[in-house]
Amino acid sequence: MEEYYLICEDSLEGIFTGIYDAYLKKKPHEQVHLCVGEEENYRLFAVYEECRPDETKAVKVARTIGRKLGTEAYMSICRALASPEADKAEAVYKTVVAGLSMQSSRGCGLHTVFAPARGQVMGNLKNPFVHRVFELARFTANEAHYHVEFLRFRELENGILYAPIGPKNNVITFIVPHFADRLPLENFVIHDTLREIYALHPAGGEWYLVSGGQESWNNGLTGDNATGDSLTDDRFNFSQEEKKYSELFTHFFHTIAIKERRNDQLQRNMLPLRYRKYMTEFQGK
Repeated sequence: MEEYYLICEDSLEGIFTGIYDAYLKKKPHEQVHLCVGEEENYRLFAVYEECRPDETKAVKVARTIGRKLGTEAYMSICRALASPEADKAEAVYKTVVAGLSMQSSRGCGLHTVFAPARGQVMGNLKNPFVHRVFELARFTANEAHYHVEFLRFRELENGILYAPIGPKNNVITFIVPHFADRLPLENFVIHDTLREIYALHPAGGEWYLVSGGQESWNNGLTGDNATGDSLTDDRFNFSQEEKKYSELFTHFFHTIAIKERRNDQLQRNMLPLRYRKYMTEFQGK
């Protein structure tokens, strides 16, 4: 039995396009597979095809998922696709197949009506692909929640608030709305240092994403020039007020604790070490 592998771009648009093309093949879904990037070792008796992202196809798939599987399932799928795991495309594809095949009947005889089991697919955890999507989505949601709590802004000389993050999952689109809602009148940038993605929020405007080096966002907010790639980069020009209050906050943080009640293991559980390199209070410690 010949197997078909569609090689997709590692993006929501790329994988949704792959799902669309998989249905176009009119092959049994057991024979069609999605993968992110090329595999190191090709399989015997398998056909590999490159799947280029197509916005029109991706929008159609997104609408179908939202309409037939429900908003909850759509958000879970989007969170799962933010994961860096290689099997996410296959898991999402087979979850969509499972969701569209789940149908509930009502009525009887000639008047039987079949309708998709809207909102039920993510509860079908006995399906290994649905379970995998559930796992990936939960990990992404948890990490996004941590970054909402642990993200630290620092003011640059030009007045822009800058916050670097280094998440395992691509969570930047899930955390920016939180800060855009609470800081609507501020110019701020959230920088994913691992993927070189910047979320820009101009004061009083809508936030958007840009990718590439630091020069890609300098002129997007104020037109001023500020350089650097991370919170601890000496090339960043933080304002004098920021330096003063950062020093005060760091000193406060490290002196307020009660020595006899210090519990490093509990602190690591509540605040994993990988977040601390981007937090003001841990700089230089």
